[in-house]
Amino acid sequence: MKPFIELSAVSKSYQTERGLLQILSTVSLDIRQGEFVSLIGHSGCGKSTLLNMIGGLTSYSSGFIEIQGKVVDGPDSKVGWVFQNYSLLPWLTVRQNVWEAVDSIRGNSLGKAEKNELVDSFLQKVKLWPHKDKKPSELSGGMKQRVAIARAFSVQPEVLLLDEPFGALDALTRASMHEELLKIWNLARETIMQTIIMVTHDIEEAIFLSDRVVVMTDGPGARIGEIVDIPFARPRQKAAVLHDPRYPEIKDHLMDLLTHTWAGQEAVGA
Repeated sequence: MKPFIELSAVSKSYQTERGLLQILSTVSLDIRQGEFVSLIGHSGCGKSTLLNMIGGLTSYSSGFIEIQGKVVDGPDSKVGWVFQNYSLLPWLTVRQNVWEAVDSIRGNSLGKAEKNELVDSFLQKVKLWPHKDKKPSELSGGMKQRVAIARAFSVQPEVLLLDEPFGALDALTRASMHEELLKIWNLARETIMQTIIMVTHDIEEAIFLSDRVVVMTDGPGARIGEIVDIPFARPRQKAAVLHDPRYPEIKDHLMDLLTHTWAGQEAVGA
């Protein structure tokens, strides 16, 4: 059986004044439907480039990427995004921001009443219903990120791509958002088996949220150094994970991979 998402020997390079610069080298990865996978690595290792290629925003130089057996050759409505900078429309209210996404993606497949119900249900899930008529300028960073998450989930994508979604938040807000994200994901899975791929620099974040953590080597010519399975059962509680004796072992192993094993290592032949 083919994997839900398949990356096969994917490479990416750019032509520069100094010659060909290889960003990624022969990256191969299979992702199961309904899985949560995180990509970690040092800045410049091509994590966001890889995410952009999966989402069809950036072309790849060689190899191929398929989602459900279809080659990725551009953006697709089955793929949703959450960015670090929220990307909210400042002249629209919270509810209007979510509505515009649902209306744009779902089009004529849903009636107005169904769209209203979908928008309102996700605003309630992210606890923003009391703030639905506010503009983004009236919201805190955490609230803006909740809008972005509600918007992404409300269009019910089969694949959700997260590009350092919590990087701009303070530690307490970030921890709260981790819990909220998993709750919403679990609720959404009642109607659609969503697959999530996230780019992050935060090891603790990757461990708590993910089923597997993909560790990238340093660039140029970055590749996958190691894939680490995360053994904690779902649904997860942060306190239980932090007090599990396996947690510090996994964290130390990932830290060692980043600081020693793969630091400064380029792909063979890059």
